[in-house]
Amino acid sequence: MSSEIFAEEQADDDPACPVIESIEQVGSKWRLVVLHELQNGERRFNELKRATDASSRTLSRVLDDLQETGFVERRLEEDAPVATYYRLTPKGESLCPVFDEITAWAEEWLTACEGEQTG
Repeated sequence: MSSEIFAEEQADDDPACPVIESIEQVGSKWRLVVLHELQNGERRFNELKRATDASSRTLSRVLDDLQETGFVERRLEEDAPVATYYRLTPKGESLCPVFDEITAWAEEWLTACEGEQTG
């Protein structure tokens, strides 16, 4: 029944909910992990790889996606050794308060949930 309601809502010509649109842009696990890590400043590809535990292929794909959607900028330094750096764009930086709020929520509610599960 809930899928019928969802289908009816989608059948309307109303634009999708802004929350859903936002989640579609940044909502994959790896995108969130990379965006969160880049809050600490510009990082080299290998630094991001170590910090996120993502495979090279996954990280490369995610960084390309984030660059394409305007959340991340790429900078190539051609001096020896050649290095690729990534940093948040102003669009990406605008997510920092969102991460702060999610962290605050998680500290309050997830910690409480963990206490209830062990109790």
